[in-house]
Amino acid sequence: MRSVNDAGVNLVTSFEGLKLSPYLDSVGVPTIGYGTIEYPDGTKVSLNDPEITQDQATQYLQYEMNQKASAVEAMVSVALNDNEFAALVCFAYNVGIGALHGSTLLTMLNANQDRTAVGDQFLRWNKAGGKELPGLTRRRQAERSLFLHPMDSPAPGGDTEVQL
Repeated sequence: MRSVNDAGVNLVTSFEGLKLSPYLDSVGVPTIGYGTIEYPDGTKVSLNDPEITQDQATQYLQYEMNQKASAVEAMVSVALNDNEFAALVCFAYNVGIGALHGSTLLTMLNANQDRTAVGDQFLRWNKAGGKELPGLTRRRQAERSLFLHPMDSPAPGGDTEVQL
């Protein structure tokens, strides 16, 4: 399985933050750790769940990043550089595999359209519950930036491979 580079992992952790106790995210979904909404065993996070450790949060992050990476690999039919791949995994981590699968972003990418035009599609996904959220706008801008960042220079947040 393809791994996500440091820049991708850093993007997810910086935007998700780390909370060891369950909480409601911006649209009211019970969440824990680095944005985990479902444990590796398939159980949904509940506000009644016990606090987790940082190690557990990292394990959940790794599990979900691997799930999203596998899904991105299966959905994309064109060659991707490591930054493009990482940006798509980060996007899927936040919006879900189903949303990426049905997106114009993926359709344009698989049609091998201009990468800048594809990158601009990230910016359309800045709403939650029908409302534009500044945090999502910043996140989509960061994903777009990573997606469009050439591989011949360091990516924002680092460019070394991390095996998740």
